Order: sequence, then C-alpha cells, then structure tokens
Amino acid sequence: MTVDRSWRNQDTRALFSAVLTLETVDEAAIFFRDLCTRKEISDLSQRWAVVRQLDRGLSYRQISEITGAATATITRINQWLRHGTGGYRLALSRVKTTPDTE
Repeated sequence: MTVDRSWRNQDTRALFSAVLTLETVDEAAIFFRDLCTRKEISDLSQRWAVVRQLDRGLSYRQISEITGAATATITRINQWLRHGTGGYRLALSRVKTTPDTE
C-alpha cells in the first residue's frame, strides 16, 4: 500500500503540534470538542474502538455489534492497522503501557 503524504503540510503540522501540547484527557476533550463536531468526535472514537477490538482479535461481526461500525468500515480500518503507516500500532503500544487516566 502506497501512503499518500500530500495531506502533510504546514497546517496539519501545526494541528499535530497543538495536540502534542495537551497534557490530560480533560485538556484533549475540550480541545477536540472545540475543534470537531460531535459527529466527528463520535466517528473518530468509533474508529479507535474498532482498532482496539481488532487488536483483541475479535471478529468483524463482534466488533460491529460492540461499536456499531459497519463491516466495510472495520475492513478499511483493519487494512490501515495491518498495512498503514504504523500509527495505530504505535498508539496501541503506548496505551497498553500507560496507566488508565480516567
């Protein structure tokens, strides 16, 4: 899978830099609530939930029942999990080694 990097520009770099300044889950929550619509936050959260369930080894059917995501969405997310840039795997490894902050 060839990764398209055309989306990486000065604005995306500034966004990612801003995210990296956030120190707590509460800070992230208020930043993302200002940045995104509720639907966008819901969609992002659902994708992250799918990634976590795929990492647990659940079937697409089980993941769909748990998250409400369509199997086509789960398939796309799994493709990025398996053949993407490694961002999902990096975050999963760090979440697993970090105590729950909620």
